[in-house]
Amino acid sequence: MQDNTLRNIAIIAHVDHGKTTLVDQLLKQSGVYRDNQSVTERVMDSNDLERERGITILAKNTSVRYRDVKINIVDTPGHADFGGEVERILKMVDGVLLLIDAFEGPMPQTRFVLQRALELNHKVIIVVNKVDRPDQRAAEVTDEALELLMDLNATDEQLDSPIIYCSAKKGYAAYSAEEFENPEEGKILDMRPLLDTILEYIDAPEADTESPVQILVSSIDYNEYVGRMAVGKIERGILKQGQEVAVCDYHNPEQIYKGKVSNIYQFENLDKTAVTSATAGNIISFSGIEKITIGETVCDTSAVEPLPFVKISPPTIEMVFSVNDSPFAGKEGRYVTSRNLRDRLFRELLKDVSLQVRELNTDAFAVAGRGEMHLSILIETMRREGYEFQVSTPKVLYKEINGRKCEPIEKVVIDVPQESVGAVMEKMGPRKGELQSMNPIGSRIRLELLVPARGLLGYKSEFLTDTRGEGILNSVFNGYEPYKGDIPTRTGGSLIAFETGEAVGYGLWNAQDRGTLFIEPQTQVYAGMIVGVSPKSEDIAVNVCKKKHVTNTRASGSDEALRLVPPKKMSLEQSLEFLKNDELLEITPKSIRLRKRILNHEERMKQRSRQ
Repeated sequence: MQDNTLRNIAIIAHVDHGKTTLVDQLLKQSGVYRDNQSVTERVMDSNDLERERGITILAKNTSVRYRDVKINIVDTPGHADFGGEVERILKMVDGVLLLIDAFEGPMPQTRFVLQRALELNHKVIIVVNKVDRPDQRAAEVTDEALELLMDLNATDEQLDSPIIYCSAKKGYAAYSAEEFENPEEGKILDMRPLLDTILEYIDAPEADTESPVQILVSSIDYNEYVGRMAVGKIERGILKQGQEVAVCDYHNPEQIYKGKVSNIYQFENLDKTAVTSATAGNIISFSGIEKITIGETVCDTSAVEPLPFVKISPPTIEMVFSVNDSPFAGKEGRYVTSRNLRDRLFRELLKDVSLQVRELNTDAFAVAGRGEMHLSILIETMRREGYEFQVSTPKVLYKEINGRKCEPIEKVVIDVPQESVGAVMEKMGPRKGELQSMNPIGSRIRLELLVPARGLLGYKSEFLTDTRGEGILNSVFNGYEPYKGDIPTRTGGSLIAFETGEAVGYGLWNAQDRGTLFIEPQTQVYAGMIVGVSPKSEDIAVNVCKKKHVTNTRASGSDEALRLVPPKKMSLEQSLEFLKNDELLEITPKSIRLRKRILNHEERMKQRSRQ
């Protein structure tokens, strides 16, 4: 039996193709807000980091009501580092909206998420978004989307997927691109064509309420008051508040434990509504089972049957998080001890299943994640919460397969202006990039390469410089391949502060001939802190605290103003990319400082001569 008052859909797409903006419009046009209510843009990106970066990090649940049908919508992340989120979300929906940018067309993450959806036999509605762009190529992009479906061995039914054209930003959809160019007189343009297509084409969920309850946990939420909250779709039966349940795991059938469901919530618009029971087909959130994790099945105690679940992709990048031991330690952070750091990292494991944490010693922890962005977002989140710590250079995790050392390989899609292709290919050679295809798109060229994950560490900022900020680089994990050999790292050395104190204009003026500086006058520095980068391969110690000696002799030109070159300000990602093995990044709520592991100049020289 189907529950025709329900539809469960996920919106899948590549980064920045407009998923969250589309959800905004569906909420707006289904009457969720009052007419005079001020509404934040991209309301589903609820944390500050998501807003600033313009990306979705965690999948979010919401729902809209249209023609007496409740449509549960899951807004999924588009970035490859959060691909683990997408795979799990697709298990609890019955169909997907595949959103594609009307200029960029299908991108690597589009392919990755669509493949997962087709494997689960989900129905697909293709939504070509941003048709209001002056450079849109809606007709070509539609063909590219159909070619992608054929490439991924879609069924005949999936190849006949309906296509909707829309502008999520302006809030309208249509059955053909021409309707935008020549709208009929008096016709109201809104999102109804898309909502109608969802109701007509996406199947209502199966609602078997007679059988014992069974729920697959697809994501985890965390609440300070009630602890861990599991989110999932009720596959069958009725879940009641206070019900005793058994929790089992498909990959560990012997591991079964019991728990009690204390609160049940359904998603209504942007809120969670507490209910006393929920029936099959609904996407719900519930609390009460403390140890529950993603991939486990919650069953009736009389029928313990785990549901199959895809294992989460293993981490590919690892960094060491340690207690800050610089001379400025404890001055800017609220949480500075190893116990604070340990508690925070293990608390992150409660909601992020793609993360792994190992305790190396009392002061250091190895933290492994899906990519540089995955870990940099954790660092930035902790920093904003008031934590102070140090991190090491990111390193790739190798695997031994059939007795051979293998490394993670990324599939990289690069979209650049024609004149930048040479510069990109020149950099990809030493990084062991293998060109798979090269296609012109308008005035730009799209390159597809297979590159070791090591080769991408530290490349993003170089890439933006080489393409004058116009290049787009996206990558998705492709698999493990035998080790490709050595890849050269940063060639330039570091400019290192010689003494502790305050940087002054005269000292910086003397130091700027040696390389590019990262700091400005009145910056507090300590001996061993990195204050710039040198074009030469070896490190250079500079005295940025050196003041000009005042004498009573005056010479023409001696009192002219010192001209300082503006410093290069490094973001968190750029700083992580910059690090060499003998360097650390000091993270505090107010500052990001690069430093040498060994701060003392003489000890550093001794260490170097020993090596």
